[in-house]
Amino acid sequence: MRVMVMVKANKESEAGVMPSPKLLAEMGKFNQELIQAGVMLAGDGLHPSSKGKRVKFSGQQRTVIDGPFSETKELVGGYWMWQVRSMEEAVEWLKRAPFDRETEVEIRPVFEAADFAR
Repeated sequence: MRVMVMVKANKESEAGVMPSPKLLAEMGKFNQELIQAGVMLAGDGLHPSSKGKRVKFSGQQRTVIDGPFSETKELVGGYWMWQVRSMEEAVEWLKRAPFDRETEVEIRPVFEAADFAR
């Protein structure tokens, strides 16, 4: 199964503060472990929402909203796409992630083509 692992944004990431060199090195090592195990399909950090835009759809109308977006706790600061056997395996991998500050991470299954054939 594929899962998306979403790292929530925080005040520091929204202010454009980069992780410490130590954390970047540890995360690089963790990512290499994921790649070597055949788990990591993709992963990236995201710029602060101040550099983003949202498009709101209402019938035929489209409204563009410039960042920053106010609810930091609802924003994604980065993500991984993993291929795992189960949600339990994804949780076990995530527990090994080297986060060094208050961090919240969400794991959600990705719909596969077979899910729509029902």
